[in-house]
Amino acid sequence: MPANLPPQYFEAEKRLRNASTPEEKVQALEAMLAIMPKHKGTDHLQADLRRKIAKITEEAERKSATSRKSFYIPKEGAGQVALVGPPNTGKSLLLASLTNVEPEVADYAFTTKSPNVGMMPFENIQVQIIDMPAVNLYESRVWSNSILRNADLLAIVVDLTDKPVAQAHMVLKELEKMAIIPEKESSGEADIGLRTRKMFIIGNMGDLDFDGEGIKSILLKYKDLIDSIKVSAESKENLEELKRQLFSHLHIIRVHTKSPGAKVDLTDPVILRKGATVKEAAEAVHKDFKARLRYAVVWGSAKFDGQRVAQEHVLRDNDIIELHI
Repeated sequence: MPANLPPQYFEAEKRLRNASTPEEKVQALEAMLAIMPKHKGTDHLQADLRRKIAKITEEAERKSATSRKSFYIPKEGAGQVALVGPPNTGKSLLLASLTNVEPEVADYAFTTKSPNVGMMPFENIQVQIIDMPAVNLYESRVWSNSILRNADLLAIVVDLTDKPVAQAHMVLKELEKMAIIPEKESSGEADIGLRTRKMFIIGNMGDLDFDGEGIKSILLKYKDLIDSIKVSAESKENLEELKRQLFSHLHIIRVHTKSPGAKVDLTDPVILRKGATVKEAAEAVHKDFKARLRYAVVWGSAKFDGQRVAQEHVLRDNDIIELHI
């Protein structure tokens, strides 16, 4: 099927050839992507443009890192969650409510100009929370791309009192321009050049969503694609449930190790992906354990506590495991 590209596409392509900065190149590529017809004849071209956008932004991030201007944020704790959304949806206040940091909070748009980072305590672990600048703030896109493409979970924050479905739609479109789509939206070969990410919608200002219509509209629109929750960073409504939901959507488990005959330490678990096996737990404890492991004893997911299990045994959250090498 021919691409049948319109004249505006070639005008944007000319701007790309004349572009001298990463921002100008990305802007031209995004214009080309937006202008082109979307059908099977342009699938490969769309994927190629998305790859170019990703490559330019990642190269710009690397150059920024060498000049010590990088906003790359190393992952800490059990997982990394990026708060992303339009301006003035309460992301900074939410960060302050979930962690101990005190970012600048104001009642005007674009308060957050660079990422703010805090650690959210949840039971016996810490989760890293990053408050990102407004997703439609173009100046931040080159360096925010790297963070958003690599975070474990993207939490889309919307204001439930101000057309929340339109806000969520705008965020998803902006992420798509960065070649990022929801994990549940992935369709395989058509996603060449795209980065799929787990996503979650946080409906903020829940204390002002008196009739619940805001969260109902989000649930109705995105129930099959992205899970949602209603909270209030201002009144602290539902924040404990939000912590549990963020942990759940990270798709991780906590495994506690113990030595034979010793008591188990429940304060410093090993963090593994959901579905991890005894063999993977052994490797996480020490790279040499995987080859030397003879067997393991498990409390929790086994048929009975203290059961000897095979290396392929799948672990569950809060299992206790005793490794024998």
